[in-house]
Amino acid sequence: MSVNRRQLMAGAGTAGLGFALAGAVDAVFAGTANAATPAAFKGYGELVADPKKVVDLPKGFRYTVFSKAGKDTLDGPGGGLVPAAHDGMRAFPAGIGRSVLVRNHELSPGTKDPIVPQRPGLVYDPATPGGTTTLTVAGDRLLRHVPSLAGTYRNCAGGGTPWNTWLTCEETEATPASEAGLTKKHGYVFEVDPFGRLRDDAPVPLTALGRFPHEAVAIDPRDGTVYLTEDAAKPYGLVYRFQPKRAHGGPGSLRAGGKLQALQVPAVRDLSAVRDLGTRLSVTWVDVPDPDATTVSVRAQFDNAKVTRVPKAEGIFWSRGVIYLVSSYAKVSEGAALDHSGQVWRFDPKRATLELVLRLEVGGRFDSPDNITVSPFGGIVLCEDGDGENYLVAPSADGTPYPLARNAGSDSEWAGATFSADGKWLYANIQGDGLTVAITGPWWRG
Repeated sequence: MSVNRRQLMAGAGTAGLGFALAGAVDAVFAGTANAATPAAFKGYGELVADPKKVVDLPKGFRYTVFSKAGKDTLDGPGGGLVPAAHDGMRAFPAGIGRSVLVRNHELSPGTKDPIVPQRPGLVYDPATPGGTTTLTVAGDRLLRHVPSLAGTYRNCAGGGTPWNTWLTCEETEATPASEAGLTKKHGYVFEVDPFGRLRDDAPVPLTALGRFPHEAVAIDPRDGTVYLTEDAAKPYGLVYRFQPKRAHGGPGSLRAGGKLQALQVPAVRDLSAVRDLGTRLSVTWVDVPDPDATTVSVRAQFDNAKVTRVPKAEGIFWSRGVIYLVSSYAKVSEGAALDHSGQVWRFDPKRATLELVLRLEVGGRFDSPDNITVSPFGGIVLCEDGDGENYLVAPSADGTPYPLARNAGSDSEWAGATFSADGKWLYANIQGDGLTVAITGPWWRG
C-alpha cells in the first residue's frame, strides 16, 4: 500500500518515524546559489537536433566522442580493442586541465562484444569478461587508454573514494556452483587505483563489503563510512552501510574489514510506498548476519519487517554532507508497493534522516534514472536507462526535471556521468553504442 504524510503521522506518530515536512523543497538541489544550478534554474532550454545523430544538446553546448568500443585500440602491451558495455565512471584530477577516468564495462560470460583484455596482474577470474579501463584526458582529447581490471563480472556502477580510487561493483552473485565455467565467487567490490599506488599481483575482492548484486558506492569522507546499493529482486535489494575498521582510509584500507549493515526505516518496508516530496524519515541500521552470502543471499537473510527494501536501487553519490540515492522505478505488478518512474532520496548521515526530493510520475517525459552525479558546483545530473528515448537529466531546485542531453543515435541508456574537477567538462557513456563523450558549454546559464 502507498504511504502518505497523513498515514505516516497517524500510523506511528511523528516522533517514532522522525517525520517532518521538508519546508522549502525548492532548496534541495541547489545546495548553494552557484554557477551550475542557480536558485531559479529552469533548465538550459530545449535540445537542438544533432546533424550527426549522436547527442542532442541545448544551444551553446557541444560534445566530442573520444572512445569507441570495438573500434579504437588500447595502449600498452598487447593492444586490443576498446571493450564494450561502458557503464559507471569517475573522473579524478590529474593536474591542470587533465583528468583520469576509470570506466566500468558491464560484460557477462558468453558475450560476443569485445572484452577487457586479460593482461598479467589484472585478472581475477579468467572465465569472466568484465572489468575497467583507465583513460587519461585533457578536456575532450584522449591521451592514454589502458585496461586496469579484468576477469570480473558485470561491472555496473561503483563510486569514488576520498583518497582518489575507484570502487567498481559486480552486479551478480554467481558462483562456480551456480554457473559452469567460473573459477571464483562473484558479487564483490574491487578497488582500482588510477595512479598506480596499489601494486597487487592479482585483483583483491573487498569481501567485507558483502557479496551481492552491487550497484553503486558512496563514501562519507568524514568517517569513511561506505554506503552501497543493491539492484535485485525476489526479494528487492537493500541499501547498506559499511563501517570500516580503518576509518581514516587510504588505498587498500577497506581490506582491513569492518561491519556491514542494512537500512531499516521503521514502519516502511518498501521505499516506493512514499509518494510525497519532502517526506522525511528516520533510519536505523541492522547487522548483516553473513556478508559473504555463504548459503543464502544477503538480502534474503532478513525478514521483511526487519529491513526496508528499495525497488531498483541504483545510483548513489556523496556531495556536501549528504548522500543522494536513486530508485530507478517501481511497479506494483512486480511486487512494489506503488508505481513510480524514479525516485531520488537525500540521506543525511548526521541526522540519520532520509528525504524524498524527486519523484518521476509514470507516463512522464523522463523515466528510470540510474547513475547519478553532482557537479563541483552542486548541480545534479541523472543518467536515464528507460524505455524509448534516453536523456541526461538536470533537475531544478524544486525537483522539476529538465533535459540536458539526449541520445540521438539509439535507445541505449546513458551511464557514468562525471564532471572534471574544474566543472568544465561532463564525461558520460552511451552504453549500447559503446561511446564515451565529453560535453562542455555554458553551465552557468539557466
